[in-house]
Amino acid sequence: MQIGIEPIIYALIFVAVLVIVEGIYLVAFGKSISLNRTVNRRLALLEKGGTREQVMEQLRKEIGQYNAALSIPLYSIIAAKAQKANIAFSPKALMILMVMLAVLAFVVLSLTTGASLPMRIGLAAVIGVGAVYTWVNNKAKKRMALFEEQLPDAVELMVRSLRVGHPFSSAINIVAKEVPDPVGSEFGLIADDAAYGGDITESLKELAERVDMQDVRFLAVAITIQQQSGGNLAEILDGLAKVIRSRFKLFRRVKAITAEAKWSGWFLSIFPIGALVAINVIEPNYYDDVKETAYFIPAAIVVGVFLVVNILYMKAMVNIKV
Repeated sequence: MQIGIEPIIYALIFVAVLVIVEGIYLVAFGKSISLNRTVNRRLALLEKGGTREQVMEQLRKEIGQYNAALSIPLYSIIAAKAQKANIAFSPKALMILMVMLAVLAFVVLSLTTGASLPMRIGLAAVIGVGAVYTWVNNKAKKRMALFEEQLPDAVELMVRSLRVGHPFSSAINIVAKEVPDPVGSEFGLIADDAAYGGDITESLKELAERVDMQDVRFLAVAITIQQQSGGNLAEILDGLAKVIRSRFKLFRRVKAITAEAKWSGWFLSIFPIGALVAINVIEPNYYDDVKETAYFIPAAIVVGVFLVVNILYMKAMVNIKV
């Protein structure tokens, strides 16, 4: 059972491909896609001379470009993450990128390893698709985390606008102007849609489904109920803002409390694999005395099953819903 140094090469190739994806994205779209700017992308496009209708059409096209891809088997997993991350790559460009990276990985594997042709093809496909999925997933997590952090401030800004006498559509528009991305551009689309005769509650429901966030669903439901039964919208949203902020604080506290257990779980899950690779790199003949016995393969399968169960169980233990 000689593994050698090849698994380390595979891991390095995967990391290199991941860095290449980020580099291509930054070269293609530049700093305009950064989430850390003070002016949201919608306002930046308006400042460049675009009309409100043109900007709305462009942003809607970017947001909705993955809707059709959500029905494609397997690729829909990446498409759903790309939609949450608001990736500027089109679905076609993302697929081409995966193929190009798989070909690049195959070439590097052919030059650096002695693996068989089927093994290189399989690893190249896994690296190409896996690197793109990992990159898109990280982008989606960062954007959704920032959206969740900005949402209480946005709702409180709406409350203050309503209390000074602004209508709800104007409150949405103020959020679109004052809050950076991702909330700024998303609420800007809602404000633009309302300006052209769209229903704000329907736009909020679409946003809630797109970002798949419970707090946005609460907001859409609260506004829908208020429009149907009446009431003080400012007080309703003020209470909702407090609930959202409390949930966010509780989530952060739970995350801090479970951080040690989460890292312990990852360490306990990865350590056996790392130890196996290290043993085979340092002493390739370590298992020669036992690998020919009848119990070696069944024992290896049992250990593998226990390792997978351990990973799933540890993940379930620290995945606490708030």
